[in-house]
Amino acid sequence: MSAIQPSKKIGKVYQNPIPTRQIVGGFFSVLWKYMTAKEEREPKQQLGPFSVDTSHYSYTPEKGIRVTWMGHSSLMIEVDGRRYLTDPVVGRASFVSFAGPKRFFPYPMPLADLPQIDGLILSHDHYDHLDAGVMQYFATNTSFPIYCSMGVGKLLENWGISKSRITEMDWIQTIDFGGGHSLTATPARHFTGRGLHNRNQTLWSSFVIKGPEHNVFFGADSGYFPGFKAIGEQYGPFDLTMLEVGASDPSWPDIHMGPDNATNAHLDLKGKLMMPIHWGTFNLALHAWYEPVETTIQLARQKGIELFLPKPGEVTHVAGAHNSEWWK
Repeated sequence: MSAIQPSKKIGKVYQNPIPTRQIVGGFFSVLWKYMTAKEEREPKQQLGPFSVDTSHYSYTPEKGIRVTWMGHSSLMIEVDGRRYLTDPVVGRASFVSFAGPKRFFPYPMPLADLPQIDGLILSHDHYDHLDAGVMQYFATNTSFPIYCSMGVGKLLENWGISKSRITEMDWIQTIDFGGGHSLTATPARHFTGRGLHNRNQTLWSSFVIKGPEHNVFFGADSGYFPGFKAIGEQYGPFDLTMLEVGASDPSWPDIHMGPDNATNAHLDLKGKLMMPIHWGTFNLALHAWYEPVETTIQLARQKGIELFLPKPGEVTHVAGAHNSEWWK
């Protein structure tokens, strides 16, 4: 397996590690599916309420992994004494505040109650991962450093965040925090753009969050590709992998994995425990809202994979397989 490489651009456009289609079958074919689909794409009843017991954040465990899932790809990840927040989206996954996919349940804690973090990790610029309103709040109410994919920093500056707080990262770039702690941006197979005319002009990434004793992989958004095996060889094994299982469909097989490819990616990464993310929060695909996790559980059983499935807002030590079955 060849070593993974930094990102490549042709002109202003970043390239995927392997050839990638954003959609198969054409726009009108997908539109017809959306118009005729009968799956339960949104919960029939209000989910939750879910809330974080913030007293847990009075300290950060010096050893071990502790995770709070805020829904979708937003997580509070604590590894061996350092605390990170990923991809916080409080509002709609949309370019407007009054329309577009809204959360099935509110963000489990007010932004004003967020504890001190050692860094905010932003994987890419899509609306379900990068919330302009949240960034504007962070610009005036917080001071923590922000680590993002190449090109995303300009957006953050436009929303008022000081350039001195922003570190843009390219694939295979590592930031060493000392004491055995580091953050590495790694390749993913996806795309970017917040409009029709800036497609792929910013980068998309996954991240390796390493502590002196534990190692975590935050997959963010990606289709399946051989790079997972290379990442596992170069940066694994991982105590915990966080991999997207939702918002998948045969019409976009190259840019989202779904349960089968996500569980395969976990094995490629040499993961010990897998946490399914990117499901159960927004209506972004044609499957039933709960289908990704149910299918992942079945496939994990077949492939001998242990799963970590905490309830949203539950501050949970990662000590082995855990299934809260909160969606039931």
